[in-house]
Amino acid sequence: MRPQYLYTMMMMLTLPCWLYGQEQPNLRQRAEEHYLKYEYSHAIALYLNLVDGRKPRLRDLERLAVCYKKLNDYESAENWYARVVQHEDSDAENLIRYGDVLKSNGKYDVAKKQLEAYAAETGDWESVAIQLAGCDSAVVWMANPTPHKLRNEANVNTALSEFSIFPLGDKAYYVGEPDALVGQRLYGWTGNAFLRVYTVDVASDHTLSHPSIAESPINNERFHIGPVAVDAGGNTLYVTRTYPGHDGEYVREGKKKIITNRLELYIHTHQGGTWQVEPFAYNDVSMYSVGHATLSSDGQTLYFVSDMPGGHGGTDIWYYVEEADNRWGKPMNAGPIVNSPGDELFPNIGPDGALYYSSDGLAGMGGLDVFKSLGSESTWSKPENLRYPVNSAGDDFAYIVSTENEGGLAGFLSSNRKGGVGNDDIYSFSYEKPRIVIVLNGTTSDKSTGERISSTSVTLYDGTREIVAKKNSDKMGRFEFILDSDMGYTVLGQQEGYHADSAKIRTHGITTSDTLEVALLLEPVSKIGQTFELEHIYYDFDKDNIRPDAAAILDELVRTMRDNPTLKIELASHTDSRGSDAYNMDLSQRRAQSAVNYLVSRGISRERMVAQGYGETRLVNHCSNGVPCSRAAHQANRRTEVTVLAY
Repeated sequence: MRPQYLYTMMMMLTLPCWLYGQEQPNLRQRAEEHYLKYEYSHAIALYLNLVDGRKPRLRDLERLAVCYKKLNDYESAENWYARVVQHEDSDAENLIRYGDVLKSNGKYDVAKKQLEAYAAETGDWESVAIQLAGCDSAVVWMANPTPHKLRNEANVNTALSEFSIFPLGDKAYYVGEPDALVGQRLYGWTGNAFLRVYTVDVASDHTLSHPSIAESPINNERFHIGPVAVDAGGNTLYVTRTYPGHDGEYVREGKKKIITNRLELYIHTHQGGTWQVEPFAYNDVSMYSVGHATLSSDGQTLYFVSDMPGGHGGTDIWYYVEEADNRWGKPMNAGPIVNSPGDELFPNIGPDGALYYSSDGLAGMGGLDVFKSLGSESTWSKPENLRYPVNSAGDDFAYIVSTENEGGLAGFLSSNRKGGVGNDDIYSFSYEKPRIVIVLNGTTSDKSTGERISSTSVTLYDGTREIVAKKNSDKMGRFEFILDSDMGYTVLGQQEGYHADSAKIRTHGITTSDTLEVALLLEPVSKIGQTFELEHIYYDFDKDNIRPDAAAILDELVRTMRDNPTLKIELASHTDSRGSDAYNMDLSQRRAQSAVNYLVSRGISRERMVAQGYGETRLVNHCSNGVPCSRAAHQANRRTEVTVLAY
């Protein structure tokens, strides 16, 4: 959510108002119009058509990569930036953008190479120094996670965005995208409804349930509303919202103008059974944004975020103090220790008075990272990165501690990391040491020769495809992870020149410390003529469309093609012998072409692939026409294969 909500929520939440139009725009003009209006979800479909050719324009490829990045689809953004940097006219700035996306996908070693390539080409090492430091730190942090245990609050999270929870006893406020209603105005950036404030029940174990949209007047505005902070008594709400008027900044884009609606802070006070609403004294939507408020433990200091003049970067943490006459003083900047040249967002004060906030201007894992600092007002200790798994390759923010004692701590976190239910999700977390130790020992080897492969990137995922830990195998192709009990895992090995291999691991029923073993066998893709099967690629009967389960497997092939840019393949589809020979040949050709089309839509150049249907001409067993066979025997012939044509 960094682009559409985090940066824009504090810097410029842009709601374009187009004052001039063009008649009968062509495909590229329509794509550009959607792009300039921040309607990235609409622009993507048009740019995909524009780049599906022998010599796509660099600008179209760049626009498409940006669209996916703005929508937080970093996997797709990586695919397209991989093509952008290979374009003969690509400039050095694209290396930084590619490196940033690689960081967001947890590929720190590769990201570092792109950032170093930029610095070597331009001589500008200073501008990438923090990112390079973040890459080095992230590798260490992901190999050695902290004891934080995160749980996706699936009772609240949807396919849309939910984030920034603020607990108050057995209730909490949070921000979410409602399901769009017929006739409801949508936010063109995401194609979804504008944010609204929700309430939810909080159980003793921090499980969330029974979400519902908060009652008016808190949600009585046209555009984005939230996040919310609450005082200790629950009688005062500090609500961030997008200014709904027309006093924002106008910017000209060619023959057109757009208006930028900034953020403002409103204070809701419960008095006499009703809510009284008043604006924050320092709102100034014509000049800057204000929002993301939180109170100190004693309620005497209000911290907030703004890009008002006098800061140290994009958006900074500011504060003001309640004076003796119950009036609030002048806003003061929290200083250069916690504020950076980047953006600081979503501050929260913990039970012990510690400041937790998110920043993209300090060395981190990618996007926004959560930091902790001790102090008050403008005097703070050096920020401490909370490391992995609190932080991830995505955006991690709105970290709030609700319980802290000798046994550990617990609270909530928002993140758009992989493995979630939707775009931005709410996670509960706890921090406590494990009672038993389960070790996973593994090896990475060449499937053809059996030789061990060193420096293979090995990723451990939980049952929801969230990254648990990541490291490289050693010189002997060995790796080790620590597992939790009663869990299901997937371990994935990836190496340039090979098609990835993965394995499932289960620890259910293990009650004492134990050691498990796994062997990953990676298929070479560098040998011309080499053929390997894509297992479990299924199609509906008599259909050639790509099902979601098949798409997930084809995505692995997308990664192999992307990570091996000289690789060219034949993608072949085979049928069993049932049905006529001519029909099976046609069906297999359509299925192979559908698979190629899917890879093209994911950023792979069509010129690198050949679609070939073989029908029933290459059976792998005796089940030819008229031979009775079991379903399993026929299934063995219905397969999708990849043959290396060039490398």
